[in-house]
Amino acid sequence: MKRIAPFLLLLCSFITFGQDEKPKKYFSLNASYFYGSILEHNPDIAHLITDHPNGFLLSFNRKTYGLEKWERRYNYPDFGYSFIYQNMKNTYLGENYSVYGHFSFYALKRLLMFRIGQGIAYTTNPYDPETNYINNAYGSRFLSSTYLVGNIHKQNIIAGLGVNAGVTIIHYSNADIGSPNHSTNTLTFNVGLNYLLDHKEHPDFIPRGEKEKYTEPFHYNFAIRSGVNTAGVVGSPRLPFLTVSAYADKVLNRKSTLQGGAELFFSRSLEEFIEYQAVAFPQKGTTGDEDSKRVGVFLGHKLTFNKMSLITQLGYYVYYPYTDYVEQLYNRMGLQREISDHWWASATVRSHGANAEAVEFSIGYRL
Repeated sequence: MKRIAPFLLLLCSFITFGQDEKPKKYFSLNASYFYGSILEHNPDIAHLITDHPNGFLLSFNRKTYGLEKWERRYNYPDFGYSFIYQNMKNTYLGENYSVYGHFSFYALKRLLMFRIGQGIAYTTNPYDPETNYINNAYGSRFLSSTYLVGNIHKQNIIAGLGVNAGVTIIHYSNADIGSPNHSTNTLTFNVGLNYLLDHKEHPDFIPRGEKEKYTEPFHYNFAIRSGVNTAGVVGSPRLPFLTVSAYADKVLNRKSTLQGGAELFFSRSLEEFIEYQAVAFPQKGTTGDEDSKRVGVFLGHKLTFNKMSLITQLGYYVYYPYTDYVEQLYNRMGLQREISDHWWASATVRSHGANAEAVEFSIGYRL
């Protein structure tokens, strides 16, 4: 789950879609109770799984009916804000309070709903070397959180009121902003109610019409990515990193764009890790003079929703002199927001398998 935990960090801004016109907006509310279990994705957190967590999820949703073309392309999704309270049912983990931006998609005549939410969580009892050293899951008080929902979702049964039930997965991680960072994933079952505001006035869905053929020539992008992370060792400081990326993209249609390029990585945390290994474990052969720079090549895909896009990339370090830090294969996932015709910004998480190395905040220029 850390691979998507970013994703996507601090991205509630995807709710702010730019629109030239301001048609009437329609909204709904949802409240669900959930109960489940923490998954043992890593044996190092087995001692933290002692009971069944429970809590509730509240959401405020903007409904779509096809007034914008992108809404029709995605079968009239919802988007909005949500809040989760979760009691982890473990003394050392405490309780988590989270806020999110989310997207909901529908299928089977809108009976099946799938939702993804990304946001920030506050945990009441994070790791502390003196008072809570047992909690090796959360190394900081503020965490990145992602949740996924798959529900049977029936709306407007009586006077705007409907019901929903299904499965939710909730992930908490600080993406190496602090250590330790073993994270938690909770699988829950949920049941709840939903309510359509102004349910008597909601319009009919605008028909999708015929698919439009659309493509663009190759474009070239240049990006600067930065942030802070740690070396993954408990007690290591938060240090800055810088990544310089250059890549080409090819628009296939209104939804999909393929990407491919290269990037250069500078990491103060990797420098710190090399120095630490040279001093703490000299028998392993680390001298402290190893080059901390990396060069990667990657392929990617951009899935576009109006001015917001979901970015997924898979890369490989072709230059990686010090190989004892992370795996050579890496992936990136997050959200990108179009600022103008040429400028864009994004927040992503770069991971190696299940190990998130950094949350990246990027600014880019597209020719």
